[in-house]
Amino acid sequence: MNTTTDKIRFGVVGTNFITDWVIAGARQDSRFELVAICSRKEETGLAFAKKHGIPYTFTSLEEMVTGSLVDAVYIASPNYKHAEQAMLCMRHGKHVLCEKAFASNAQEVRQMIAAAKSNHVVLMEAMKPTLTPNFLAVKNNLEKIGKVRRYFSCYCQYSSRYDKFKEGIVLNAFKPDMSNGALVDIGVYTIYPMVVLFGRPKSITANGIKLSSGVDGQGVVSFEYDGMNATVLYSKIANSSLPTEIQGEEGNITLDRINIIGDVTLSYRSGNKEVLTQPDLKDDYYYEICEFINVICSGKMESDVNSHSHSLITMEIMDEIRRQLGVVYPADRIK
Repeated sequence: MNTTTDKIRFGVVGTNFITDWVIAGARQDSRFELVAICSRKEETGLAFAKKHGIPYTFTSLEEMVTGSLVDAVYIASPNYKHAEQAMLCMRHGKHVLCEKAFASNAQEVRQMIAAAKSNHVVLMEAMKPTLTPNFLAVKNNLEKIGKVRRYFSCYCQYSSRYDKFKEGIVLNAFKPDMSNGALVDIGVYTIYPMVVLFGRPKSITANGIKLSSGVDGQGVVSFEYDGMNATVLYSKIANSSLPTEIQGEEGNITLDRINIIGDVTLSYRSGNKEVLTQPDLKDDYYYEICEFINVICSGKMESDVNSHSHSLITMEIMDEIRRQLGVVYPADRIK
């Protein structure tokens, strides 16, 4: 943990509720300083700036990142904008924390990684669960369950926007030109932790429901590893209360929710149980900001957990799932 008291001056892109949550968590880190907001509409940006006490408002991202006003940028714009905006920021020497899904496809992620390396800046995906104390507890206790035989994860959350969809109104959440859909919005939470824990699978088999707009509404994906299987379920058109579970020969670890890990329990084959849940001392979003700032202050170019490799492998997996489901984004056709 870097103990520097230097401030990292942030600009943010996007004014939705996720940005509100990230700012609230980020302000629990004394090194975070929010100085600028970029929004397409000036009135929206001004209202957001007033709500959060942000001194500078921009409608042009290039104007925000030109010069020395900000050190880093948090990007929470629509998915199809992520790569373009991240690379613009990095060309101007700004560190980038970019929301999931990292980009539209793996080709864009490779371009983003190349831009980070050539400009000597930090690039990290804002995948918060893998940076929390509860996920660390899973990693640190994984050997206790013996040889791992199965990873199962479920994140199914009915979207209020689906009600509009059924009325014939297609909002951004279900538009392929926004690089959206259930997999990249919901499913990514089940896949990224799997990649962090177990790496790249040997094979992928996906089935799902493709909506009339061209994006996926839900899916089930099976993965094969050496000596181990993995299955993930995700949906934006149905709910589920199923937990995430890692099954080993000596026991299993259960996580109540994969997107916000509240409780972690280790159940031994003998019948004994061990509570692994860590004290909830900080907001979940604090940990991703803390990790990002730590990487910047350490002089490293990427996180060990939310690394370039983990983000790229996850996107390559999602590209293959979309290929099997027949989900194509306009961004996929751009070479």
